[in-house]
Amino acid sequence: MCPSEIPADARYEELIAPLRPVIDRIAVDARQREREERLATEQLGWLVDAGFARWRTPVEWGGVGARLSDVFRAIAEIAEVDPNLAHVWRNHFSFIEDRVHAEGSPFDREIVDRLGGGEFVGGGWSETPNTAGVDITTRISRDPDGGWRVTGRKFYSTGSVYARWITVLALDETGARFVALVDARDPGVQIGDDWDGFGQRITGSGSVAYTDVRVPDERVLPYATRYPYQEQYYQTVMHAILVGIGRAALREGIAALRSRARGHHNGTAEDPTQDPELLGTIGIVAARVYAADAAFTASLGPVDAAVDRHAELRATGADPSTDPVLRAALERSWIAVAQAQTVVTDAVLDATTLVFDALGSSGTFRSLGLDRHWRNARTLASHNPRVHKRRIVGDLLVNGASPLDRT
Repeated sequence: MCPSEIPADARYEELIAPLRPVIDRIAVDARQREREERLATEQLGWLVDAGFARWRTPVEWGGVGARLSDVFRAIAEIAEVDPNLAHVWRNHFSFIEDRVHAEGSPFDREIVDRLGGGEFVGGGWSETPNTAGVDITTRISRDPDGGWRVTGRKFYSTGSVYARWITVLALDETGARFVALVDARDPGVQIGDDWDGFGQRITGSGSVAYTDVRVPDERVLPYATRYPYQEQYYQTVMHAILVGIGRAALREGIAALRSRARGHHNGTAEDPTQDPELLGTIGIVAARVYAADAAFTASLGPVDAAVDRHAELRATGADPSTDPVLRAALERSWIAVAQAQTVVTDAVLDATTLVFDALGSSGTFRSLGLDRHWRNARTLASHNPRVHKRRIVGDLLVNGASPLDRT
């Protein structure tokens, strides 16, 4: 493994120490699994057994009580060996975040405990060709016999192929938004194996159809109860995975250069490891990865600050929506993550391309799998286009338009 050269604090190091042997074990056949497009169901179980699913569960609920930044750092380390497996945690931890920072009802505690014990959560938010929250066609309606019924079709359903539960965004007859926690084993749930992206092939990011699926009252939650830093959360998970991919590309690029038996006739040295141009290329890749890591790390503090303020308000019974300190913290964290997005994305896409300049034709061999880094990075980078985030940051800086006021 090639963890960040930017030091984490002692608290994170204590948390991650027992997880690192599991991550090393996951790495053993990760390249082969990706090439064969085999699901990482067993490897997901190893992480659950190691306690990772309880990291964001509060100590008083029987969990670890890790900071959100700790989860992000751990996802980056998992992504370094398997970015597909790292990605499937995105919706799982998001739902835990919802319930931990909601009302703290008996149902919240019960479901969070079950999720920590291995009942995994997938996502049902977006609909193709639409995006989450826009032109949603999935509907939820009251069942005359009690509870609710959900009907619709979702896409980009990351993690659902591994899931016991799926969070589904739906509208009622008035247009109000709800999140239904659907049982993935219900006969009305049909999980498709139709993700057509050239990267992130074993994340289960394709379609899921819901046909008259019954959901009891306690598993239907108003969208308004969701945590207010969700956009920062979702994007930072992407950054963590991209950073992990960059670290892996650098590590494997170094190994591939060391294994080269001869240089090119236009090179400056017979031994490729002594060719200053090839060494310089590796140096550039290393700098790009360092830049991505630095931007990712810098954005974590503002996110933790927003989380802490929100948790403090919830603990005292205050209304978070009217708190100016929280609003300022949310704005700072949003901008920090948006600025990190450009740096992380550009740097990792560069790194995963430039690494081939240090190698010969053998660098493209499928057995090495170096192409998977660019494919996975490019697929992740396409989820939330950074061109839009740049505009929003610029609009704030030039015109004072807060990203929190977007409709």
